[in-house]
Amino acid sequence: MAPITIMSVIGSAVPASLRKSGLLACWYLVSDGEPVSGPLTSLPAAQALAHHLQNASLHA
Repeated sequence: MAPITIMSVIGSAVPASLRKSGLLACWYLVSDGEPVSGPLTSLPAAQALAHHLQNASLHA
């Protein structure tokens, strides 16, 4: 599996549902330029999921 990276988006790139909640930024996990997660509402959540997915791929 290709490495998973964390991509942040801000402003109008944030999904409308999150902007309505007051969020001005969100994070996605990306592998080979393709999203592997939906929008995450915090960087720590993105880091935790990336860590989990990378560890799961090592044990597969």
